[in-house]
Amino acid sequence: MGRKLDALLGRNFRASKFRPLLNLSLSRLSILTAQRRVGCSQANSDVLQLLQLSHHHRALLRVEKVIKDQNALDAYVLIEGYLNLLLERTTLLEQQSECPEELKEAVAGLLFAASRCGDFPELHEIKSVLTTRFGKEFTARAVELRNNCGVNLSLMQKLSTRQPTLETRMDALKSIASENGIVLQIDQLPSSKQEKVGRNGRQSEAEGQSEEFSNEVASGSKTTYKDVADAAQAAFESAAQAAAAARAAMELSRSHEGPSSPSKPGSGTTSDNKQKKEKREVESKVKQEMEEYGNGRKGEGEGEEEEGDGMDEERTSNGLKMETKVEKTEVSEKGSFRLNLEKKPISVRTRRVGGY
Repeated sequence: MGRKLDALLGRNFRASKFRPLLNLSLSRLSILTAQRRVGCSQANSDVLQLLQLSHHHRALLRVEKVIKDQNALDAYVLIEGYLNLLLERTTLLEQQSECPEELKEAVAGLLFAASRCGDFPELHEIKSVLTTRFGKEFTARAVELRNNCGVNLSLMQKLSTRQPTLETRMDALKSIASENGIVLQIDQLPSSKQEKVGRNGRQSEAEGQSEEFSNEVASGSKTTYKDVADAAQAAFESAAQAAAAARAAMELSRSHEGPSSPSKPGSGTTSDNKQKKEKREVESKVKQEMEEYGNGRKGEGEGEEEEGDGMDEERTSNGLKMETKVEKTEVSEKGSFRLNLEKKPISVRTRRVGGY
């Protein structure tokens, strides 16, 4: 019944497919181990050269790469042991639907390592197979490191994403220096206490700056008003203050622009009077323009009605002028009946044309 339920839920486990996956993972693990060893040896040689050149601070930074590569190599050793164990006990996994107690550490360790090793695709496939076999809850417990997860403590430390502390870096640097017979100048290296003091000092400075900024913001924060009238009164007062400041600035600029020679008595009053007169003239002009604009808007209708009469009067006056001019041309030209059409148009309303 249990096998039928597993088949319905899609939790079939076949040892014939799982064993080749484990073998492929072991071959991938050997490649990753070789790459890590090369990187660790290069970082170790870099640290050694920096120590020989007395660049202790740079060596302390470079030794972090050595520590990470060494931790990865140690984790690969544990993963290799887990893979070999599952390869031997594959039949036990096929027989039991729940994870056996003797294989719990290996299964949980592989699930946890798959979540931390991104360059290990075969391990991710193993994780998917084990998740379908033992359930998502078991996988989540191992990945999130819950209680009774079964993950080895050493594997947790080796695959930790935290940066190594100053003490661990100092220990690794001392071991490299002692192996190569280099005297390490500890006085030039920062101690853990100094590093803590520096961090605390930076934090205190940041807190002080944040307090100053908060005080500035509090001082320049918006004020609350009781009602609209109170807000309007405050706005009017601020506008009056701004106008007074602008007037003072204008007076100062005018005083600087004036002549450097001492002014005569009464010159200040005359200049003030002139300024007042100019202001009054400008105000009166503005008022006149506004009145003219209003009167013009009112008299638009009347102007349109009187346009016809004005045009008639203009036409009659033009006709009379043309008559007088034609008579003058008759006398001056002695009977020449030529018309001067270039000056003004001929009036049709007079019914007479000079010379005809």
